[in-house]
Amino acid sequence: MEKVPMTAAGYNRLQEELKHLKTVERPNVIKAIAEAREHGDLSENAEYTAARERQSFIEGRVAELEDKISRAEVIDPTKLAGSTVKFGATVTLADEDTDEEITYQIVGQDESDIKNGLLSIQAPLARALINKSVGDSVEVSTPGGSKVYEIVTVAFK
Repeated sequence: MEKVPMTAAGYNRLQEELKHLKTVERPNVIKAIAEAREHGDLSENAEYTAARERQSFIEGRVAELEDKISRAEVIDPTKLAGSTVKFGATVTLADEDTDEEITYQIVGQDESDIKNGLLSIQAPLARALINKSVGDSVEVSTPGGSKVYEIVTVAFK
């Protein structure tokens, strides 16, 4: 069984979503199905069909979350150290063409939010950065062409 790396914050978000689905969404959709059944013929009942589709989505998401939580490998970046990029590292990069700096934290796939500087471990840039050190250059293919970045800092916060 393959472990799913994530930070404690990402793990907690998945737990909260699972709890919300089980305690709020699931009971609401059961009520909606019951109400739609009272309206008569189910074969022509759009409310019933929509409620069943919503129930199917909720149950699928619950199963997915339970699987990810059971396989979670929670990694606390504050307990890591060094100058080599690994999961949980906060990395500052300088674009070698423009000298523009950007900072990302390498996080689990479900935690990624590029606008907030959270880069998925599955992203091509993160994969290129893993096991590199301060001063190293990495080349990454992007939709706009190839980019070269220099690693300026590596921190574990």
